[in-house]
Amino acid sequence: MNIVCLDLEGVLVPEIWIAFAEATGIPELKRTTRDEPDYDKLMKFRIGILKEHGLGLKEIQDTIATIDPLPGAKEFLDELRELTQVLILSDTFDQFAKPLMKKLGWPSLFCNTLEVADNGEITGFKMRCDKSKLTTVKALQSCGFETIAAGDSFNDLGMIQASKAGFLFRTTDAIKKDYPQYPALETYEDFLNAIKKVL
Repeated sequence: MNIVCLDLEGVLVPEIWIAFAEATGIPELKRTTRDEPDYDKLMKFRIGILKEHGLGLKEIQDTIATIDPLPGAKEFLDELRELTQVLILSDTFDQFAKPLMKKLGWPSLFCNTLEVADNGEITGFKMRCDKSKLTTVKALQSCGFETIAAGDSFNDLGMIQASKAGFLFRTTDAIKKDYPQYPALETYEDFLNAIKKVL
């Protein structure tokens, strides 16, 4: 049985941190996993910037409330879920994802959790497991699933490399250049057709 494992941000919804950077006028928060392969380092950097500016969970959630899925994403996901099982594997957080999952029709999501103080300050984060995307794909394979994976960032490469088929979707030129063995797709139509061929 096949299961498609998709990244969330940059693939189905806009990058939350980029939207928040634009809303707050703090350009440092535009740094994402497309730029920084070390997620732990990236999150510690983000938490430091939030503390410096006195920003917490509420301010980020206010921005998330204004974000819609990327044009065509929900229709793509609906059609894909008619064909096969789909699991979204994301390094985002429970506290960020719920309104976006509602707009996408409540697909299954595995993500992480923020540590938040009573005053709303983000003090840390708890990863669901080490190398969460790759670890999850390997666990699915141990249960008899054949995985197909797609994403746009460095933190997606492990699950893409471990799957029977992998795709890059709207990724950077640098990642395309370094990983030419994976089809780099730009439209949901091409993405759906590519997945259909390997199901």
